[in-house]
Amino acid sequence: MTAPAGICAGRVVAVTGAGRGLGRAHALAFAAEGARVVVNDLGVGPDGTPAADGPARRVVDEIRAAGGRAVAHGGDVATTEGAASLVTTALDAFGRLDTLVNNAGFLRDRMLVNLDEDDWDAVVRVHLKGHFLPLRHAAAHWRSEAKAGRTPTARVVNTSSGAGMLGSVGQGNYAAAKAGVLALTLVAAAELARYGVQVNALAPAARTRMTERTFAAAMAAPRDGGFDAMAPENVSPLVVWLGSPASEGVTGRVFEAEGGRITVMNGWRPGPTADHAARRTPTEAGATARALLSAAPPPLPVYGAS
Repeated sequence: MTAPAGICAGRVVAVTGAGRGLGRAHALAFAAEGARVVVNDLGVGPDGTPAADGPARRVVDEIRAAGGRAVAHGGDVATTEGAASLVTTALDAFGRLDTLVNNAGFLRDRMLVNLDEDDWDAVVRVHLKGHFLPLRHAAAHWRSEAKAGRTPTARVVNTSSGAGMLGSVGQGNYAAAKAGVLALTLVAAAELARYGVQVNALAPAARTRMTERTFAAAMAAPRDGGFDAMAPENVSPLVVWLGSPASEGVTGRVFEAEGGRITVMNGWRPGPTADHAARRTPTEAGATARALLSAAPPPLPVYGAS
């Protein structure tokens, strides 16, 4: 069989949380562009509780049925052992690792006054620690390759959210974790560039188990020309491009993707500033702050705010 052509031909891609939704769409899209795929999924429910099925294996079967190559990985990537074995699985199965897509996550939504410590810890763990550990182990591999004179063309795509940029009512744990993913992306892009690694983040909007209530109205709305704007498959082309050699020179950036729309996010930048050659009193500091605020654009609204 001739190896499939595509912008990821010959590459090995690991996708976490790839059993359903966005992760599944990403895994299938990478395979369609010639990548060999490590499909990671722990097989838990939407809130992170254990589930009976093994969705990673089903996605592997889909890829193989279409003529591609894939292996399943069922480890918990928010543990050192699980994250390390993700990299090892890629190396053992395919001899290399070129792209890591961090996507695993779940929700436990509560208003802050009802959000208990376990729900905070569980969500921050899977989203933030579940990004850090696979990134750390993949980066260690790529650094070793670079030091051995085999500088990789490596790519990392992290999954953030509009909640991480703007906040989201009832999702303090999730929003904090996704904001942390953005900062982690910027640090990793700066630290890993010398080893041939590019790191970017995506804030997707699509229909998944996590968002079915959020996008209920959009899901029910008529779709012009049959275009399903909320389909997760709409997000995957950008992820595949970011995970390919074609994205050379793009790193430390954050994108939004929804339906047919792609946006480059600008992030925090200095706004109006006032300098003073002496310490202000609290009253003076307040007057300066109010003057600066009057010259600054208002912040975008928090998701779900009335």
